[in-house]
Amino acid sequence: MDKPRQSTLNRQILELAIPALGALVAEPLMTMADSAMVGHLGTEQLAGMAVGTIILNLFVGMCIFLAYTTTALTSRRLGAGDKKGALRGGIDGMWLAAGIGLLLALVLLAAAPQLASLFGASPAASEYAGIYLRAAAPGLISMLTVMAATGTLRGMLNTRTPFVVATLGALANVCLNATLIYGVDLGIRGAGIGTALAQTGMAVALCLIVYRGARREGVSVRPSIEGIRKSGFSGLPLLIRSLALQLCGVLTVSAATRLGDLTLASHQVINSIWALSSFSLDALAIAAQALTGHALGTGNFDRVKAVLARCLAWGAGVGVLLGAIIIVGSPVIGRIYSSDQQVLMATAIGLIVAGLMQPLAGVVYMLDGVLIGANDSKYMAASYVVVLAVYAPAALTIAHFGNAWSAALAGGQSLPATAPSYGWILSGNHAGTNLVWVWIGYAAIMFGARAVVLALRARGSKWMRNAEG
Repeated sequence: MDKPRQSTLNRQILELAIPALGALVAEPLMTMADSAMVGHLGTEQLAGMAVGTIILNLFVGMCIFLAYTTTALTSRRLGAGDKKGALRGGIDGMWLAAGIGLLLALVLLAAAPQLASLFGASPAASEYAGIYLRAAAPGLISMLTVMAATGTLRGMLNTRTPFVVATLGALANVCLNATLIYGVDLGIRGAGIGTALAQTGMAVALCLIVYRGARREGVSVRPSIEGIRKSGFSGLPLLIRSLALQLCGVLTVSAATRLGDLTLASHQVINSIWALSSFSLDALAIAAQALTGHALGTGNFDRVKAVLARCLAWGAGVGVLLGAIIIVGSPVIGRIYSSDQQVLMATAIGLIVAGLMQPLAGVVYMLDGVLIGANDSKYMAASYVVVLAVYAPAALTIAHFGNAWSAALAGGQSLPATAPSYGWILSGNHAGTNLVWVWIGYAAIMFGARAVVLALRARGSKWMRNAEG
């Protein structure tokens, strides 16, 4: 078959990626809204939310396979001309998501304080984390259902509908949080309740849209035990991948936690910005997933290779742009989240490291998207276990020696609180330099390992043959 023109692929990638970007940034925008409002309650509350957010993201992130599996399945079936089968596969994934969400919500309600204490935060920060988690727990059912429903629509090459729903959900979340945190004076508990309510509204809207599409095609929306079982087994390798990635995130926040509340609070701000940029890059990866799956469904392998090449170019280019924005904005971004001068200074330094690593992150996300769209899930599972094995020793070393390295770098001297932000990179025993070690570990070592294992796979063609079968 003829290889598609670059201009055609560029247009198709953007048609899918731009609406997907709007849908993806809704989640980090919700976190940013929570962080900004909670941050002005105090450093301990912000540190507590950092722990709570990481735990919640661990639960949600390990289930991202629900979106990826449904996207790959529905796009391949759609490419093969089986629209009914595409919808049925998506519906099975949505039922699976609701069931998993219920189980995880019960776990959080029962064990939120115990989970928070595992991160070694101060007693006050751990208490606030438990409050936030229990308030947000009921929303897990909706969060995971939104994932699977969004994946279904992406696989149908429809990213506009999830964008509209996610935008409305993000706006509702901001209004709810402002009302519940300050208006009703619920504090950090209000942040969790507001996010859960917003996610529930999004889930209801997306389920109704999928239901209408299924009814038009004569597809049953009733749960199928066999379909749910198949959906679960097909997503198992990607679950392993997700767990490995989430454990990398846990190791990162654990390192920041053990370096002090100030480091942890500043890390929460940087992590929110990283999440925003990462979801932006993931919008391109979603386009890669859908276009790769669709091309493989039609048997157009030349198109698959062209999608890979174009997406890598887009990922690197957008990564450079995002990195420049983060670095230029690093002295002022922290003011959105906190008025604490020490948090602002430390945040500025960490953002520079995060910005420098954006081009690498862009390439990694594109490789991820193509291989997930090709359903090369077994390799993904094995390779991410390797990534975890590489990163874990680095993260543990940073957690143990980070403070000592910071002190040694400055010869035991610290700059006064009035020092310029970038001067903090030379001072010792403080959050600014500690965050350099934390983010070199996460953004350079961990993402570097991901780039190596994914690039080695993408160089060959076995991943396309796996999808063909």
